[in-house]
Amino acid sequence: MQHRGQEASGIVASDGRELSRHAGTGLVADVFRDREMLSRLPGEHAIGHNRYSTTGPSSAQNVQPLLVETRSGPIAMSHNGNLVNYQSLRQFLENEGSLFRTTSDSELFLHLFAKSKAHDTVARLAEALSMVKGAWSLAILTREGLFAARDPLGFRPLAIGRKEGGWIVASETCALDLLGATYERDVDPGEIVHFTPDGPVSYHLPQTDERAHCIFEFVYFARPDSRVFGEMVDKTRRRLGHLLARHHPAPEGTDFVTAVPDSSNTAALGFAHESGLPFEIALIRNHYVGRTFIEPEQRMRDFGAKVKFNPVSGVLKGKRIVLVDDSIVRGTTLRKLVRLVRNAGAEAVHVRISSPPIIEPCFYGMDFPTREELAAHDQSISDIGRYIEADGLEYLTPEELLAAAPQGEGRGYCTACFTGRYPIPVNGAESIPHPVG
Repeated sequence: MQHRGQEASGIVASDGRELSRHAGTGLVADVFRDREMLSRLPGEHAIGHNRYSTTGPSSAQNVQPLLVETRSGPIAMSHNGNLVNYQSLRQFLENEGSLFRTTSDSELFLHLFAKSKAHDTVARLAEALSMVKGAWSLAILTREGLFAARDPLGFRPLAIGRKEGGWIVASETCALDLLGATYERDVDPGEIVHFTPDGPVSYHLPQTDERAHCIFEFVYFARPDSRVFGEMVDKTRRRLGHLLARHHPAPEGTDFVTAVPDSSNTAALGFAHESGLPFEIALIRNHYVGRTFIEPEQRMRDFGAKVKFNPVSGVLKGKRIVLVDDSIVRGTTLRKLVRLVRNAGAEAVHVRISSPPIIEPCFYGMDFPTREELAAHDQSISDIGRYIEADGLEYLTPEELLAAAPQGEGRGYCTACFTGRYPIPVNGAESIPHPVG
């Protein structure tokens, strides 16, 4: 799942007595260069993590999994998500004498767990989790084995797989496919799962019927061959493309539809099918360059965009095209791409976006944290179209996006970045909660 984070990687393993850790900055292949490094991680249980920083800088001290010693033994944790009451909880814990080793919000879980006086691991976890607010999918390792947990609104995905009597937890099912494991189910929102020798045992935090699955997982973040929130990503992205073509059609005289590869390929195929237009590959992606959206600094994103794509001039010359992209965050990458295809000979470049304008920051685990970074926060669609130098620009509306998302009982989506409606209040979430139970 390298696509979910490229800044750092790590593994913690357990042999039932000791927990061993190896981690570092860089891609998985950089951190684990040879088998010798894996030989330092003995045991039958392990958790791993690829870092994508949303709280705390991209530095060695924030690399996960985090591993600490507590009075009840060692505990390691991998966290996907973001906590909205991080600052107040950290200040509270520091006033109580806690010493922090990182600037990551993820470390809060370990301090809260260590301070708990509950009688067993699950009870201590439940007490710690009752005090945090925000998005969290967790993999936790102790001498007792593997635990998994998910926040009550289910912001981020977390799937359970099985292979030959062993159990696997992953943010996306594409990891299970690679290992030849069978997808069993998702960790339910508000569920703690302990994987025992006799199988998974479930415990539940106080429940709510509300759900806030991150809809951006379907738009961009997850791989199309994964199942997230119980639905294949490819299937949803095709619906996005169909609805985009239906409500925001290609101009008359368009020669073909193309995509910003790879995350927009599926939506562009849906757009082309609905439009009755051919789909052409007009941009070639260099797969040895990472995902520019998840680079931690703007200068790295700009450089990545320059070397990541190359136009197919023989396809583009003299053609009027629709270029489909999944989203516009800052607009800098898409502006370069529009220039790129135009310089390669495209006569007209109409851009269609398979999501609504991103108008507000995300506080639940996506890295567009300030309004000033967002192209659509204080600019109209026409303004953005002029900035990216397109001949035309149209987006899906929030209503159209939700119409494409999987529906049914237990479904509900976070669309805060598109609508400004936050499932967990950000202003006012900075109060200190009391443990539940």
